[in-house]
Amino acid sequence: MTGTATTGGTAPAGRKEWIGLGVLFLPTLLISMDISVLFFALPFISEDLAPSGTQQLWIMDMYGFVLAGMLITMGALGDRIGRRRLLLIGATAFGIASVVAAYSGSAEVLIVTRALLGLGGATLMPSTLALIRNMFHDAKQRKTAISIWTGAMVGGATIGPIIGGFVLEHFWWGAAFLINVPAMVLLLVLAPVLLPEYRAPHAGRFDLLSAVLSLGAVLLVIYGIKQMAVHGVELVPALSIAVGLVLACVFVRRQRTSANPLIDIELFRQRTFSASMLINVLAMFAFIGVTLYTNQYLQLVLGKSPFHAALWSMAVMPGIMIAMTVSGVLANKVRPAHLLAGGLVLTTIGALVLTRVRTDSSIALALTGAGLLAAGLVVGTTLTADLILAAAPPERAGSASALSETGSEFGGALGMAILGSIGTAVYRDRMTGTSPAAHETLGGAAAEAARLPGKAGAELLSTAREAFTTGIHAAAVAAALVTFLAAVLAVILLREVPAPEPGDKNSKTAKGAKGAGSDGDSAEAPAGGTVTEAVASRAEQRDSGALRRNRRTAPLSRPDERTAGDQCEEPESCRPTTPARTRQIETILSVETMSPRKTMP
Repeated sequence: MTGTATTGGTAPAGRKEWIGLGVLFLPTLLISMDISVLFFALPFISEDLAPSGTQQLWIMDMYGFVLAGMLITMGALGDRIGRRRLLLIGATAFGIASVVAAYSGSAEVLIVTRALLGLGGATLMPSTLALIRNMFHDAKQRKTAISIWTGAMVGGATIGPIIGGFVLEHFWWGAAFLINVPAMVLLLVLAPVLLPEYRAPHAGRFDLLSAVLSLGAVLLVIYGIKQMAVHGVELVPALSIAVGLVLACVFVRRQRTSANPLIDIELFRQRTFSASMLINVLAMFAFIGVTLYTNQYLQLVLGKSPFHAALWSMAVMPGIMIAMTVSGVLANKVRPAHLLAGGLVLTTIGALVLTRVRTDSSIALALTGAGLLAAGLVVGTTLTADLILAAAPPERAGSASALSETGSEFGGALGMAILGSIGTAVYRDRMTGTSPAAHETLGGAAAEAARLPGKAGAELLSTAREAFTTGIHAAAVAAALVTFLAAVLAVILLREVPAPEPGDKNSKTAKGAKGAGSDGDSAEAPAGGTVTEAVASRAEQRDSGALRRNRRTAPLSRPDERTAGDQCEEPESCRPTTPARTRQIETILSVETMSPRKTMP
């Protein structure tokens, strides 16, 4: 299928769509794996390429920086040139960059190829989620598909270290990159057959200046946050964040005035969209910030090797799968606000369990806390992703999914910086009076202890492990407070989003849309189910006050019979007719003319 998608109405997905979801599973899994697999390869890369300390940091960080910085741009580009086409371009770039990275002869070449991998990843991430929006029009099926997509993200991050450790035990470090190639080839072969094409029919020109502004804003802010997490508050990171925020303000202003914006600022006026974005950021803040400690706890406190720690981490996967299954069933019966709050409370409980770990605790206690944390995150991110996609019109699904992913990156970076700083401050306070190396990190203390004779080394290591565990407790308490706050916000801000009606696949929106046609965008717009109905109703209440007042004194004509003068008798009092504004007016008119007025539950 090429051109504008014409998958009609709210028809349930068939076998082809579910097999196509398996194809989308491949890039999602690999992107999340690629973030973690390099941790095992870095010692071998350092021995072979001899990078400087600064180059090592760029080898690790370049992928994530470019991925985060290009998400918004690539999401908007996919809406314009076609999401499947962008997916294929990204898969090609990702595969080629993986081969080049595997055979890099210098640190400089590897840094550049890591940037290209990040660019390829930025094309793949929003494309996969936006295509799910186009393939699964039924609200219940879409929730299930997004749950599987989220599971691929979590699963990739979990098995990445295991695969990396296995590969590096049997091959050279470049093989860690070559494992991407077969999956990308398979994607290039199957995607044209199983995945639909979609591009917005009236997206307008691509705004290059907005793309540059978004890239600069995201890169500078995330760079500053990560540098503060490592080095504390310093001038350069602070300036980086300040300049990034200025660029972000300029970017937002341009989106408000541009005829062809990269993102629809009007989306943030919808409570469903903005609340889901905020909750997603808070959930990722807590998860990444605490996971930073749990991995180190297994290795540096309990003494597990990196590979064995990764194997042990697989023990949480059954709990995550159960959470995905239960949330998928409940999503068809329970209001999103309540189910989302339940997932966040589960994450809160997991963080509180981690406050009970000690240096001599069983590994089961740490894994239980980490498992509850991850299970709650899967429930939360699945629901927020669905709410974000349902709140956005189909032609903006790529931009909406890119915003969701960018929010996740920001949340993770903030969690690493703030919760990392909390734990580090507690650790250093407990290690006052020790050597500089031991005072900085637990790894430095372990290295120092290995050089000290007998009892002195054991005492230093024991003190450092106690201090590190106390730091975990402080960070876990902070994470629990954040996730509990997110749960409260979910109940308050999303309380008006209704649960699906029993026995109704596509909610009342599908009923109200009968007769609206079955082609193109007009057919896809109602596919958001009850969420979309709630969003449309709130948009109607907010933006159509003047139109309703006019209709009390004049008969309403159909949208295609109105002239520009009829729609705006007092031009000086009308707001600018941006694409987002046009969509809102069209939605209001179609609801008014084709169906009785509905009230929010």
